[in-house]
Amino acid sequence: MNTTARYIHALGPAALTRFYDPVVRWVMREDAFRSRVLTHAELAPGQRLLDVGCGTGTLALLAKQRHPGVEVRGVDGDDKVLALAREKDERAGAGVRFERALAWALPYPDGTFDRVVSTLMFHHLTADDKQRTAREIVRVLRPGGALVLADLGSPRSAPGRALARALFRASRFEDHLAGRLPALLAGAGLSEVAEVDQHDVGPLPIAVIRGHKPRGDG
Repeated sequence: MNTTARYIHALGPAALTRFYDPVVRWVMREDAFRSRVLTHAELAPGQRLLDVGCGTGTLALLAKQRHPGVEVRGVDGDDKVLALAREKDERAGAGVRFERALAWALPYPDGTFDRVVSTLMFHHLTADDKQRTAREIVRVLRPGGALVLADLGSPRSAPGRALARALFRASRFEDHLAGRLPALLAGAGLSEVAEVDQHDVGPLPIAVIRGHKPRGDG
């Protein structure tokens, strides 16, 4: 697979991948954050769930633990994080299937999944790849299915806005900090797109955004 120079590992340099779980657990208050994402996914027995940019598999494994009747898959472009995810799955005996794929080239037929989730991955993408990924997610969702995306959102405090001004120099953050993710997802074909929750982790909040694929599509 050609990952291209655009690919960014979970914590930047690949050598830091092994520290990803403890960093996210400490900085993001991970348990509460992941739990709220799954609540907004509204999973039900018999559904299929895809975690795009699954990292070390924490959210996918939690989904399977809480909803054993849901088929769960995770995709990521990083072999090292997938190895960690598979080790965790084997220890838990969860039966989650983890596969290597880039977010904008998902290896599934149209309409495969009832739900797609993605957490803390979109800010790694260029503006063009955000759009490509959003369209690809819409493609693999079944009509009536839903995406729940959690990532950096628009700051609401003075320290947050100051930090945002500094980060605006990095184009990967611009759509997030300007609050344009809902419009980007709607432009890819999702309906009823809205920020349904916000998780505060300091000056830059994590926005939880949900949208649905119209039932008339596909």
